[in-house]
Amino acid sequence: MAMTDTEFHQLADEIFSAIDNAIETAIDEQDADVDIDYSGNVVQLTFEDGSQIVINKQEPLHEIWLATKTGGYHFAYVEGEWLDTRNNINFIPFVLDAIAQQGGIKISL
Repeated sequence: MAMTDTEFHQLADEIFSAIDNAIETAIDEQDADVDIDYSGNVVQLTFEDGSQIVINKQEPLHEIWLATKTGGYHFAYVEGEWLDTRNNINFIPFVLDAIAQQGGIKISL
């Protein structure tokens, strides 16, 4: 059964909120230097070195798109997980690793 737009936004918002909360905790506990900017369906993380990670919702495709220094990735919700559409990597460990590499921030979700 196809996912509705409402279901998509609820699932994506849960991920966005979890990332936001984890980064806010890291800012407090690790004195991390990262700016979080929400604008519509986009979350932009800007790190001390000026690099960015951009996470955005692609409603028409029901995907979360992620842009990092290593490239762009598209994640679809499959059987309870956000998986990359090209190589099936799981969104959560991948984004945590990208945040650690680019920002030197260790977070967990």
